[in-house]
This record gives sequence, structure tokens and C-alpha cells, in this order.
Amino acid sequence: MTQSRSDNLPRIPLRRVGGMVGLLEAERGRLNALIAAAERSYPRSVIALGDRLSRRWLEKSANPYLAEIETVDQVLGRPGAFFLNLSYEWACTCSVGPTPDGQASRLTRVLDWPFDGLGAQIIAARQSGPAGEWINLTWPGFTGTIQGMAPGRFAAAFNQAPMRRRTPSRIIDWGLDRFGLWGRRALPPGHLLRQVFERARDFAEAKAQLMQSPLAMPAIFSLCGTGPEEQAVIERLEHKAAVHDGPQVAANHWLGPMPRARSRGTDSEGRARLMGSAAPAAGPDLAWLRPPVLNETTRLALYAEPASGRLVAQGFEADGPATAVTELLPA
Repeated sequence: MTQSRSDNLPRIPLRRVGGMVGLLEAERGRLNALIAAAERSYPRSVIALGDRLSRRWLEKSANPYLAEIETVDQVLGRPGAFFLNLSYEWACTCSVGPTPDGQASRLTRVLDWPFDGLGAQIIAARQSGPAGEWINLTWPGFTGTIQGMAPGRFAAAFNQAPMRRRTPSRIIDWGLDRFGLWGRRALPPGHLLRQVFERARDFAEAKAQLMQSPLAMPAIFSLCGTGPEEQAVIERLEHKAAVHDGPQVAANHWLGPMPRARSRGTDSEGRARLMGSAAPAAGPDLAWLRPPVLNETTRLALYAEPASGRLVAQGFEADGPATAVTELLPA
């Protein structure tokens, strides 16, 4: 796969979100396209079963965003809303570090997910909470936050954590992970990160909340603030955190002392090494985007610089770029 900056490709739209209903009405076509893609990947019976189980878990855990997902379900009119809001089957590569001039911090991010339509249908949603506004790179109907930036505060993203290695079988280990989730009541990673963007006033508060909040499943959070030394990768289990301060790279394997695990995605260690080698010069031109960090499952690449408010992103599909390189918030 190669990168493109063609002006013939559509830009990622920037939308102000006054509420989930308004966003769904404005972007109904994108939501329908995503559900149609899901139905090509999963039988409707599997989606319906996953929807029922996901809804029961959200209800039992008193999830604060359940009402929003119920709205998505009503607008959609068919199964998928609950199931897709709890789907985290991706691989990612992130780096946090100082900008090339050393005056601020930046986050670079590549999201890999073998799900058609995610790159073409992504939107930049301008959301707000008690701590201020932030930009959520997301999809209509998805209530969590996977990656985003709060100008003047911080930028953050989360990666899927490696799978615990309990048995010789990857399939059995995956099933045990999912079964263990059923008894937990904490927020899933996407909802925790959204809550952090809503409530945290700065890098320090965001870091503390990502370290200390109970979590429904393991995750790896990448976080940078406005100052040139405000960077951290926070590796999380349900009630434990390993924090790596300073310039860091996160993929889908543990950096610190954590339980034995299976890395996720293609060549997690190789992706991390390549991202690390490009990190010192990483900028908003996305020139650092190279294979294997860029691959056929890549759906989004972004550069975020909270101090200046600069945010640049591009969507991808399996056959190449799906959007133009889009300057969402210019410095």
C-alpha cells in the first residue's frame, strides 16, 4: 500500500455534535454503510446474538452511555448498535514525543482494523464536556472515543492490549478473555477515554484518570499534553497500571512487567520499531507513514499537537487511501 495526497479524494468531514440524534440524522448514510459492511463480515444471526449479549452487559454494568446506544439502536432499526459499540478487534501503532522543534508534544497514530468502510466513513466529531471541547475521530453510532485531541489540553488514543496467554490455544485464550468480561462492571476502554476527554482539564488529570479508573478489559493508552515533556504510555489491566513516561511507542504487545501475552496484529514489534525510528522527525505531513506501520488493514492515520491545536488525519481502505490528507484543525 502507498500513501496519497490526491486532492481528488474526499476530505474527512468535521461535524459539531449537539447530540447523538443530530449526528445520526446528519450521517445516516455513513451509519448504514458501516452496518452493511458488518453484515458482509458477520452473519446476521451472529450480530443479533452479539447485540443481545452486549446490551445485557451494558445494562448490568449501568453504563453511563447506554441511553445513547439505545438511540443508535432505534435509529438503525436492526441489530448491530450494541454489538459494534463493544467491538475492539484491531491493531494499532502510536508514538508520543516532542515535536521536531522540541517546543511541544505530539501524538502520531495508525489504526489497523480489517473492517471495510471505516476509513471511508470516518468523521471528526467536535464534542464537549465539563472540561471543554475535543475532536473525536470516530464513526456515526459509535459512542466511545478511540482517538482524539482536546486543543490546549491533551491528545490520546488507545490500542488493543495483547491477549493473555493462559493455554496453548489462541482461540481458547480469546474465549476466556471474553468470558471474563461478563462478570466485570467497569467502563470499557472507549468509554473511559471519552470520559477522560469530557472531564480532565490537562495532561496530569488525564494521566491520573487513565491510571486509576477501573477498566472492564486491558488496554494500552498513549497520551501527550502541551508541554515538551508531557508524554506517557499507560498499560492497563483491569485494576493495575504500568506507566512509561517520556517519548514512547505503543503497538499491541506489553512494554513493561505484565502477564504472559500474545501480541496482536501483524508484526507488532516490527511496527513499533519502525514507528520509533521515524518518531523524532514525525510531523503533520504524515511522511512517517511507511509499511509495515501502513498496511492493508490500516484505516486511519493521524498527527495531533495539542499545544498548537493542529490535527491532521487520513482515512484508508484495503486498496489504499480513502480520503485526502485532511487538516482538521490548522495551527
